[in-house]
Amino acid sequence: MFDWSVLCDARPAVMGVVNVTPDSFSDGGRYLDPGAAIAHGLELVEAGADLLDVGGESTRPGAEPVDDDEELRRVVEVVRRLASQSGVPVSIDTTKAAVAAAALDAGAAIVNDVSAGRFDAAIFEVAAAARAGFVLMHMLGDPRTMQDDPRYDDVVAEVGDFLAERLDAARAAGIPETALAADPGIGFGKTLEHNLVLLARVRDLCDRVGVPVLVGTSRKRFLGQLVAGVGGLGAEPSAADRDDATLATVVWAIDHGARIVRVHDVRPAARAVALLHMMQEVAA
Repeated sequence: MFDWSVLCDARPAVMGVVNVTPDSFSDGGRYLDPGAAIAHGLELVEAGADLLDVGGESTRPGAEPVDDDEELRRVVEVVRRLASQSGVPVSIDTTKAAVAAAALDAGAAIVNDVSAGRFDAAIFEVAAAARAGFVLMHMLGDPRTMQDDPRYDDVVAEVGDFLAERLDAARAAGIPETALAADPGIGFGKTLEHNLVLLARVRDLCDRVGVPVLVGTSRKRFLGQLVAGVGGLGAEPSAADRDDATLATVVWAIDHGARIVRVHDVRPAARAVALLHMMQEVAA
């Protein structure tokens, strides 16, 4: 049975991203070929990733859905090879029960569902039967609609309430407490201000949900908006030019209670997390 405490109690965990898609906002098809995706995943582990997150359907704003067969074609062999060769747990980033089931059969240990079980309720039962880990994320609507004028009265309270409700649904479906983690969904149905408030109050979210919190800010557009023009960057820095800003949010999130960070550029994040952990140990 997967247990998050084994992975991230002693030290926060760094999740490396493996996008097996043609339309990711961050790497636009570089790893659509299974061989390239597998090699990339192994490189991320060498760079310090504690786990790998394999996804075959883009969740960028405005992304079009992918059917089960195509998503399965993209991810199953990648998951199988990384699960057998990488030496770290592999997560399947999907909202579909059929894809989750096939990936778990292929060796994945975690389901990372950006819909928190709302798009396909059977995904909870699939994870429970496999005794897998499960990450539930907050998102308004779906990737096609989530950035259409998102509004909240209190973004931290509303995200926290949503995650608490979905965690209860996962528990009711048989997923053990120790297998659950929660993600506030930075950039998923949030404005720049919403994202900043959620980051500023990560510790409040950690207290609210009571399970390990995963923060995924890596290369997201709001970071480019915040650092535009700084240090010679253009008005709209490319995704790869947002890694320094990503690193700042990684350190902030860990220092304020997050236990897992999801990143594309693993090496600097792994080093920063290791150093921050050492400093916290000394300061304790």
